[in-house]
Amino acid sequence: MSLTADEVKKIAHLARLGIDETDIDAYASDLSNMLDLMTQMGETNTDEIQPMAHPMDQMQRLRPDVVTEKNQREHFQSIAPQTEAGLYLVPKVLD
Repeated sequence: MSLTADEVKKIAHLARLGIDETDIDAYASDLSNMLDLMTQMGETNTDEIQPMAHPMDQMQRLRPDVVTEKNQREHFQSIAPQTEAGLYLVPKVLD
């Protein structure tokens, strides 16, 4: 797909980019090459490919789900300016 100078100007306007008139041809060429690459990637047959969560096919390391600190809720509620029924009361910020 080949982009015209007018299309590049429109894209630059939508992206709020200021580009020099002398650079428009270079931008058109670069953007056209990117669109051609995306077209090629879209045409690639991926029917036999399993989806991956990570391009390096790595697993996320997880730690054991165990309690590491004691419950200090009562202490924190006792030093809070205002609490009610186990909740912290804060000033209203939205109407």
